[in-house]
Amino acid sequence: MKYDFKKIESKWQKKWEAKKIFQVKEKSNKRKFYVLEMYPYPSASGLHMGHALNYSIGDIYARFKRMNGFNVLYPMGFDSFGLPAENAAIKAKSHPKKFTENAIKNYVGQMKELGLSYDWERILWSHNPEYYKWNQYFFLKFLENGLIYRKKAPVNWCSKCDTVLANEQVHNGKCWRHSDTDVETKLLEQWFVRTTKYAEELLSDIDKLDWPERIKIMQKNWIGKSFGTEIDFEINGEKFPVFTTRPDTLFGVTFMVVSAQHPKLFELVTKEQKKIVANFLKKIKSTKQEDLDKLDKEGVFTGSYAINPANKEKVPVWVGNFVVADYGSGMVMAVPAHDQRDFEFAKKYKLPVKIVISKEGKKVNEKFGEAYTGEGILINSGAHNCLNNREAKEHISVELSDKKLGRKKIQYKLKDWLVSRQRYWGTPIPIIYCDKCGVQPVKEKDLPVKLPEKVKFGKGNPLKTNKNFVEVKCPQCNGKAKRETDTMDTFFDSSWYYLRYCDSKNKKMPFEKNKVNYWMPVNQYIGGAEHACMHLIYARFFTKALRDLGFVKKDEPFLKLFNQGMLHGEDGFVMSKSRGNVILPEKVSKKYGIDTARMFLVSVASPDKDIDWSENGIIGSLKFVKRVIDYFEKRKFGKSSKIVESKINLAIKGISSDIEFFKYNLAIIKLRKVFESFEKEDISKKDAENFLKMFSVFCPHISEELWSNLGNKNFISLEKWPVCDEKKIDEKLEKQEEMIEKIKEDILNIFKIIESRGETKTKVYVYVLPMEKNIYDENIISEKIGKPVKIFAVNEKDKYDPTNKSKNAKPGKPAIYLE
Repeated sequence: MKYDFKKIESKWQKKWEAKKIFQVKEKSNKRKFYVLEMYPYPSASGLHMGHALNYSIGDIYARFKRMNGFNVLYPMGFDSFGLPAENAAIKAKSHPKKFTENAIKNYVGQMKELGLSYDWERILWSHNPEYYKWNQYFFLKFLENGLIYRKKAPVNWCSKCDTVLANEQVHNGKCWRHSDTDVETKLLEQWFVRTTKYAEELLSDIDKLDWPERIKIMQKNWIGKSFGTEIDFEINGEKFPVFTTRPDTLFGVTFMVVSAQHPKLFELVTKEQKKIVANFLKKIKSTKQEDLDKLDKEGVFTGSYAINPANKEKVPVWVGNFVVADYGSGMVMAVPAHDQRDFEFAKKYKLPVKIVISKEGKKVNEKFGEAYTGEGILINSGAHNCLNNREAKEHISVELSDKKLGRKKIQYKLKDWLVSRQRYWGTPIPIIYCDKCGVQPVKEKDLPVKLPEKVKFGKGNPLKTNKNFVEVKCPQCNGKAKRETDTMDTFFDSSWYYLRYCDSKNKKMPFEKNKVNYWMPVNQYIGGAEHACMHLIYARFFTKALRDLGFVKKDEPFLKLFNQGMLHGEDGFVMSKSRGNVILPEKVSKKYGIDTARMFLVSVASPDKDIDWSENGIIGSLKFVKRVIDYFEKRKFGKSSKIVESKINLAIKGISSDIEFFKYNLAIIKLRKVFESFEKEDISKKDAENFLKMFSVFCPHISEELWSNLGNKNFISLEKWPVCDEKKIDEKLEKQEEMIEKIKEDILNIFKIIESRGETKTKVYVYVLPMEKNIYDENIISEKIGKPVKIFAVNEKDKYDPTNKSKNAKPGKPAIYLE
């Protein structure tokens, strides 16, 4: 028959949309289930089959849950603000708004053609003022409650983007968007979100999440909890608190190192050293710790000295390229005898080394080739000599606390979130600057602060080129004032979008609490592992902060997380437009049908593994799909045999479990296997329909067509998932089938070996144990291998066994002789 896949797909997509079958409401007697993919950026190049893989994973799961009786929320929207869109629009000599909306229109069309069962009534896009109004609202709420503040801080600056980058956006000292551009450091007034207020809760709640272990470990490392002591060092009459996890080495401090981005750095630099320090600072390209860790450790002397509170010794203060400003106080005490990094620095600049921990507790030769970082006994440490260094940590910390020279402290690597961006295409920050009244928040009644469309693109922030936007009245005194021209980091947009989906059309508030309380948390979140330390931490923070402000009740946004694999092109590289190896869904749909592609994409491997696109592979899926179509087009139903009933119910049980745990590839194997079991057998209409229901989550368009052709008036997409009838699973019959299948494979393998030698055999003799003879049916096996088969029990006296093969028969493993 002719297979017009495109016609079938278009027909059912229109029917789904016309009847709005995937729309959901909160009022339902069903249990809710919220399936969500990470907020996608709408690239102008549109979707390729790599995207199709990502979205098919979520769609299969949403369809499965819907058919299992859940009230499924499965929405889609677009993370449409940000530098990529702005840069691409400038390059295309277009406006970001027009450019982005064309891209979204294209995306929506392609997504519908993939058969994705989204509730399109809830669609969002970040650049819609009805969305970013609530970004600004939350910004102001955070500001009111001390969760947002402004300070001058060292920032990562990309000269190509002409904007600040978050630490997470700096990769190996380069901009994440421009791998050929070194990141610079600048001191600028910036807006920060106080994520560190939730550091402990963000860390302690990780183990409650049903997320991949590697993501949980990445988050724990990113938050980075340390127990230590904060010690006051005096420099030029001012106390500088310094955090350390090694107070036991305090007597071994021989120099201090201050961060190159420390806000008080130049207060420490003497007149004689200023030029040397300034030249040194020009060489530093990042504020990110992991980038600093990769650099050769370098520094210069500031000219100042610190007083060690333990022994009152003066030690020189150096500025180094390996200390970040916002970890601890931006200054570290250096103990070269017991820290390898400090040792290498001291050796390079000929700074003193003082041993204060000895393995044996005795004085040791101070000429050695590396730092001693093991445990031992304190020496050269005054009253603390002879203590084990672990005990000494406590003793020295208590002594410092008693003398008010230090205190125990918990430190986190997690930094406050820098949200200022010096670009156009983002949410305007709702702040006004007045010379008389200072920093003033925009009044809530004046939200949204709309992004002006008339701006000039070139270098720097285009918002500064619109006089009407910048020059405003102060909301306090009504005098002349200027609007903030920074926009928000787009991660702000994607930190709460999952809440807006619960009530996406609300114009009076970001969302109704009862709707959010019904749908949240997201039951199943799907997206890439690359977002572990940015989006996923920010979204978790946002949920906790909004809970404390009374907007939501839940502690966490996403109960379960699934990380999908990547699709590689035929060249072996990850499919991407830049590599020129993309396969477009439109072409696949025309040639094979989009259902075929969906089935192929999830059948190659587990969805969390990377897979390769293969024309041969999709052809194999196409053959199977055509067999299913042909079967249902021609089949007349009868009564299922016990073995067919057994296999159908076994498949329902196995496929249900496989889909539940994202083992789609195993589900496809079972689907193929059960189809083969009844393809040439009688089957009841109910059993055939149960097969079609399972097939439908992978191939929804074809299944709707076949379901309709069977005389059904409703949509298969809204049918009930088949329930396994355990009583109909006949373990004995299944075991028999399994053993027959195994003997078939063994016989065929022996034929292959014999044929490879150039020999020909036509008869098959099988020898089985007496209690197993009733399992093996000569006619069935003969039909399966296409040759006559004779079966004997090993104890039969008149059996034909010229070479005494029967002696090799074992339980479950018959002996075979060919002639």
